[in-house]
Amino acid sequence: MSSSLQTSPDVHPTGGAAARWMRLLSYGTIVGSLTWLVRLLPIGRLIEALSARIDHMGSWGIVVFGLAYLLAALLFVPGAALTLAAGAVFGLVQGTLIVSVASTLAAALAFLIARHLARDAVVRRAGESPRFAAIDRAIGQGGWRVVALLRLSPAVPFSIGNYLYGLTAIRFVPYVLASWLAMLPGTFLYVYLGHAGRAGLEAAGGDSGRSPGEWALLAAGLVATAAVTIYVTRLARRAMRDGEADVAAAPAAPEPAAIPAAPRRKTLATVVPALLALLLLGSALYASSLGPRLAYLFGPPPAKLQERFADATGTARFDHSAFDGLLGRHVDSAGFVDYDGLAKESKLLDEYLSGVAAAALDDLGRDERLALLLNSYNAFTLRLILDNRPLASIQDIPADRRWDDVRWVLGGKTYSLNQIEHEQVRPNFKEPRIHFALVCAAVGCPPLRNEAYAADRLDAQLQSQSVYVHTHARWFQYEAGAGHVQLTKLYDWYGGDFEQVAGSVLDFAAEYSADLRAAIEGGTRPEESFLEYDWALNSQENSR
Repeated sequence: MSSSLQTSPDVHPTGGAAARWMRLLSYGTIVGSLTWLVRLLPIGRLIEALSARIDHMGSWGIVVFGLAYLLAALLFVPGAALTLAAGAVFGLVQGTLIVSVASTLAAALAFLIARHLARDAVVRRAGESPRFAAIDRAIGQGGWRVVALLRLSPAVPFSIGNYLYGLTAIRFVPYVLASWLAMLPGTFLYVYLGHAGRAGLEAAGGDSGRSPGEWALLAAGLVATAAVTIYVTRLARRAMRDGEADVAAAPAAPEPAAIPAAPRRKTLATVVPALLALLLLGSALYASSLGPRLAYLFGPPPAKLQERFADATGTARFDHSAFDGLLGRHVDSAGFVDYDGLAKESKLLDEYLSGVAAAALDDLGRDERLALLLNSYNAFTLRLILDNRPLASIQDIPADRRWDDVRWVLGGKTYSLNQIEHEQVRPNFKEPRIHFALVCAAVGCPPLRNEAYAADRLDAQLQSQSVYVHTHARWFQYEAGAGHVQLTKLYDWYGGDFEQVAGSVLDFAAEYSADLRAAIEGGTRPEESFLEYDWALNSQENSR
């Protein structure tokens, strides 16, 4: 394109040496902070949670994601993050298709808004850019070819360009087709990056089933895609610079109003990256200070359920009689707790917890170990409630003193409640029924048994818990012949655990509901949704 489209010294000056060093330092800090945040934040879990949400929404998930992408583009929100997410959540082919359609619709809608509904506002915005007059003249001569080149080159930001092109002489249909085709290479690259990024996160978590050959093909495809995209971008820049494809335009003098703005633009070019760098660095430092709490920022982590202690030869036994007695005296048949009565016997609870702290886990067999983990988790939760009374809900306890507080001693090591559940129980036992046994001191939790778990009766106790959950409306609602089933949110939060055992959440729940099983076997799979979780304290005062 003509020199009028190139960055002129008056518009985007590089500034002095100090400003250049400041920008370099800012960009380095931005890259470093982003890298640090990616390592700190459970990005993989966020993707898993997003994927689960979209899966539960079915085809509507695609529609909702596409509408979110379209709205973001119309509101000038950079679409790179959503494009990466599309690759991670939907995969390479479907992700590319969704982003391509959504971005093209956004480009078309913004064009029509600028041309017919908000022309005055866009004209004022365009007047702030000394490049726009040159772009308008070039499009007048080169038409769709210039739009295609501008889409391939980052000369004009995507969201802003969508509106600016509506002020030019180009016709709507050529504009839409040129935008769609020219945006495809960049779309495919970002979707590929998201797809490859998810594969890498899964591999880091030990959940990847890819062979070395598949990894080699994935890496080669990524490199090839990036290389082609960069090459095409360079061709577009060269065409703009040399005046190819009928886009040569006479040099246009900068508008007088733009020249005095140069010092302000100099300042912004230095200050904005510096502020962004400080913001990201501060975010990374804060995230680092959160410690273990950050690991559960986006909900429960996915776990690969395995029976790591199935062959354990330990013959030791742990005495749960003290805890069994406390549960029998202070928990009713529906699982509600008499915390006032328990508080009077808190010394007995502490004595039991002292025994848990000194337990020799490695000397226990599989069922003894699991029984100890379940009982200790529930006992720690009771102690937590007693330490923070009076309470209306466990969520009234500050987050850093709740499930992420590393204070509970088990087998000589100190854990948080989350660490016990997600690091000691779930990955070591292929037993999703534990979600009906671990109690969070809320009405919405499955009931706390009024007896301790015992190794010699563990399977029967877990089965009893599961049956109870699926025969009470607080956790399970389904009528024969209905097209809809309502499940406890435990199925939402830990869906992957149930799927690993039964193939799907519905199939697991159907093991405890004859009506649901009959529907599935008859070829009907009811639509599932999740019941509201009641976080009120599971005290006997709150008994329904």
